[in-house]
Amino acid sequence: MPGFAGTHSQKGKTIVKKKLLAALAVVPLLALLAGCAAGSTGSAGSAEKDKTVKIGVVGASDPYWKVYEKAAADAGITVDIVDFADFAQPNPALSAGELDLNQFQHIVYLAEYNVASKEDLVPIGATAIYPLALYSTQYDKVSAIKEGDTIAVPNDASNLARALLVLQSAKLITLKDGGTIYSTLADIDKGKSKVTVTAVEASLTATSLPDVAGAIVNNDFVPKAGLKVEDALATDDPSDPNSLPYVNVFAARAEDKDNATYQKLVEIYQTTKAVQDGVLEVSAGSAQLVKTPVADLVTSLAKVEKDTKAQK
Repeated sequence: MPGFAGTHSQKGKTIVKKKLLAALAVVPLLALLAGCAAGSTGSAGSAEKDKTVKIGVVGASDPYWKVYEKAAADAGITVDIVDFADFAQPNPALSAGELDLNQFQHIVYLAEYNVASKEDLVPIGATAIYPLALYSTQYDKVSAIKEGDTIAVPNDASNLARALLVLQSAKLITLKDGGTIYSTLADIDKGKSKVTVTAVEASLTATSLPDVAGAIVNNDFVPKAGLKVEDALATDDPSDPNSLPYVNVFAARAEDKDNATYQKLVEIYQTTKAVQDGVLEVSAGSAQLVKTPVADLVTSLAKVEKDTKAQK
């Protein structure tokens, strides 16, 4: 935060009345946030290029992020990859101005956050679609899973619904009314389902495998858990047009959607072969790299947000 607000607070000394300065002294956090917002522009001026761009991710230890930082530096942009332990943290940090961008989520997750928090974070570029798959250390095929067995799924709303749709496609459960991207455990028709489903924090689905018949594991945690993509028992189809809401994106605050430096950083991610190869390597080849037009991402976000509000 000091790196964002310092320049703007110096300017403010020459134009702000004493009473306002006194008020700002009482609420320094608001002053800092105001400084961040004031510094956001639609073009990349010299001051914008000189500052460090903070990008929040989940999994900063993935080697391709170092490659990305170097590629950005070669383009004259200093990037700081900020690591977060779980999915719940990067969006609030971005909203608060602690980050400039984040890159960890798909559109459905972003929509859920915006609606729940009354925020307006926006996608400024696509990265990839990652299939969501069912794994097991007890069985090697779906048909071997027994009646009454327990399957673990991620407990965050967007991935929970997606996981339930995968289980329904695998004929392990039946969802009332066919299921949607908003389905919850309450929508499972227990009388028509083969297995019991339990929801746990996303990072714990893989580690729960010794205790359950199977688990839907987010792609980020597959290689880290010693699992192999090819061992998945079932998965959704990322090539389906209906999968657009599950495209992963770079997200920014709304006032920064046209920031030229940030757009350049998206381009570097999408066009640097070493970065793209690194993404594929970390995902064990499961990621499908995409360059979905931003307009399509924005349209999809608006639709999912509208539908999400209707569910409330």
